[in-house]
Amino acid sequence: MKVKRIVSNIEVQDAARAQRFYQEVLGLDLLMDHGWIRTYGTDQSMTVQISFAQQGGSDTPVPDLSIEVDDVDAACEAMQAAGFAIEYGAVDEPWGVRRFYVRDPFGKLVNILAHR
Repeated sequence: MKVKRIVSNIEVQDAARAQRFYQEVLGLDLLMDHGWIRTYGTDQSMTVQISFAQQGGSDTPVPDLSIEVDDVDAACEAMQAAGFAIEYGAVDEPWGVRRFYVRDPFGKLVNILAHR
């Protein structure tokens, strides 16, 4: 047996509220929409990963999600322009990533990062 995919499932009252943050700002595609569940992603192959953490690094809270992007500063500017408050960063971390934290419309803490 081999794991092919891991999907985060986040319980929300209104799945449509994810569209602005995940589709419009981050540019993810709406892959599935059954009304009660919406799945966002890309057609590109995603790596299977799951992390367990005691802290978020640099003594930050553990984020609910981590999303790797190609340009952290552009993502940070887009989030700010869309009215989402940045809670940490953007900063270069000693382990080789540049990242920032932002809350999605459901209050989930999202770590947006790029490897340097």
